[in-house]
Amino acid sequence: MFGHLFPSSKRPFDTLSEEEILALAIGAEEEDARIYLAYADGLRVQYPASAKVFEDMAEVEQTHKNMLIDMFRSRFGERIPLIRREHVRGFYERKPDWLRKNLSLDAVRGQVEAMERQAARFYEEAARRVSDASTRQLLGDLALAEQGHEDIAHMLTDKHLPEDVKAEENADERRQFILTYVQPGLAGLMDGSVSTLAPIFAAAFATGDTWSTFLIGLSASVGAGISMGFTEAAHDDGKISGRGSPVKRGLASGIMTALGGLGHALPYLIPHFWIATTVAAIVVFFELWAIAFIQNRYMETPFLRAVFQVVFGGSLVLAAGILIGNG
Repeated sequence: MFGHLFPSSKRPFDTLSEEEILALAIGAEEEDARIYLAYADGLRVQYPASAKVFEDMAEVEQTHKNMLIDMFRSRFGERIPLIRREHVRGFYERKPDWLRKNLSLDAVRGQVEAMERQAARFYEEAARRVSDASTRQLLGDLALAEQGHEDIAHMLTDKHLPEDVKAEENADERRQFILTYVQPGLAGLMDGSVSTLAPIFAAAFATGDTWSTFLIGLSASVGAGISMGFTEAAHDDGKISGRGSPVKRGLASGIMTALGGLGHALPYLIPHFWIATTVAAIVVFFELWAIAFIQNRYMETPFLRAVFQVVFGGSLVLAAGILIGNG
């Protein structure tokens, strides 16, 4: 309904001439080559083998672009019309560079495979919608070329990225993820969950006032989060230790610290004291077991040891807070 009121500026694909279709294919090949080079630049330091795969794929795209330019020159002359993906309705789109930065290695590989599949599917569907024989043949050739790109991607991966190198790169990526996000986040979650237990439950049993307890828990959680975040970001710039960006580590630590404390502070928004305290105790139980699970899953701490350290230790802190509050 609104399409009649606000007509799209994009052209339907079936209105394009052969000249425009060929120009569109040239632009698409050029853009994909630039995307592959951007991926290679982003991976070169940590994953040189994967970077080489994307460099070679960019060369393949450039070769196909040159073949398309030669075909265009022989049919239509020297001037190639300016027509890009974003000008055509239904044409597959590519994300800008700033949305592709900081992707994981598996995410980059997945996007590359998706790029080739999208291009092949588009050309196949386009070929079904046209009746002109030469245009249909051209679209079919482009679809086969894009399918060939995916085969070339697998071939280049086998050439530059054997299983042992790929496994090593994946292990390096996982290790970096743990050092940058999991380790500081886990430290923050433990600090926020455990260190705020005593003051929150002491305040609860000392005052019997849920609103005052909530305010104390809120201030303790936010204050601890700010403190932990700045401490993590300031004490190590990551250049020598290789632990990654101090800003990312500080945010991970600060946010998880605040969340760890807020988990058992928020139930005190419930006005009934014993209901709020019961809910808070249940939340604490799940927080402590979650910490033990993360330690076992990512830090390779034996599960029973993690349970003893976190659950038993947290229970002692909780008991101390209740005893102090009743004192």
